[in-house]
Amino acid sequence: MKNRDILVWLSSIGGVNNKIIGILEKSLEGLASLWSMSVSDIYSINGINEKLKHEIIRNRNELYYENLLKKIEAHKVKIITYYDEDYPNNLRFIADSPKVLYTKGQLHSEDETSIAIVGARKSTSYGNWAAEKISNELASLGISLVSGMAKGIDTQVHLGALNSKGRTIAVLGCGVDIIYPSSNRELYNRIQENGCIISEFPLGTQPLPYNFPQRNRIISGLSLGVVVIEATEKSGSLITAHHAMEQGKEVFAVPGNINSIFSRGTNLLIKDGAKIVMSVEDIIEEIPCLIEKYSKLYRKAEIDYNEFSDDEAKVIKCIFEKPIHCDLIAHRTGINVVDLNSLLTILEMKGVIKQLPGRIYTII
Repeated sequence: MKNRDILVWLSSIGGVNNKIIGILEKSLEGLASLWSMSVSDIYSINGINEKLKHEIIRNRNELYYENLLKKIEAHKVKIITYYDEDYPNNLRFIADSPKVLYTKGQLHSEDETSIAIVGARKSTSYGNWAAEKISNELASLGISLVSGMAKGIDTQVHLGALNSKGRTIAVLGCGVDIIYPSSNRELYNRIQENGCIISEFPLGTQPLPYNFPQRNRIISGLSLGVVVIEATEKSGSLITAHHAMEQGKEVFAVPGNINSIFSRGTNLLIKDGAKIVMSVEDIIEEIPCLIEKYSKLYRKAEIDYNEFSDDEAKVIKCIFEKPIHCDLIAHRTGINVVDLNSLLTILEMKGVIKQLPGRIYTII
């Protein structure tokens, strides 16, 4: 049994976490020595409770280990440990980096160029639109999208990446053999085909509430930056943003309606210094390694204004840079509200613009 084998074995025992493994590494010359050391020596290790020591001793046998490997193989799961060369570089140097990762699908080297997008489970139509749009555009540039496969914003992020034939990574708060939520079964299967399902939790681990704050550090750790789209003041997404700050990653937030409880968290992030996101360029220009590689690739589609009337062209130019409320369009163009409503309807019918909730318009 080598150190890696022992690490895989230990990670399958309930109660053995990063902290426990750290204690064992400091107490022993190598993890491999745990397999052969005496029972009394194991009980003499400080910093580990007696119950957990008993579990380690009870499961220290070849039959347990062989059954573990068979279970892993049966579920078509790959294990990556921090001893392995293919351990994600973005994770290797963060605080409390996971010692073992269970994966389904494939992690690629290009996944190091990734952005995490997280948000509310009970998302609004505006939040869903923003999540799908941003993830779709990032994925089309070859940037991998990381999220947590929860309902709402997470789901839209994964779909946005997949629908543009990009790569996406789902970090679970349960074992990779458990589909949570169960309604995302089809998404779970699609992600494995063009991305990866990841968890630090052993197979069979249920999606218990306290698992999710712990897994959030992996979502941020895998990524160059974290974008939050819709979050209440006590949202788990803010925990992910906090992890990102501690890890030295960039934090972004999409602004929302000040009257919406689902925008309170994101708007507070912006107030506290998070970069406001109104386009993909807002993300790219804040991350040095993305600027040179992608800034020249991302360009808005050119619009031939000769195909439109003078007033139609005024409206399009006003909306072109970012989503904007119809009242502000009227103010900036000088077009009266009645005529503007007619122009907006015509441009919608022509497939140039799209109305969002709250009478906000954007270029399609």
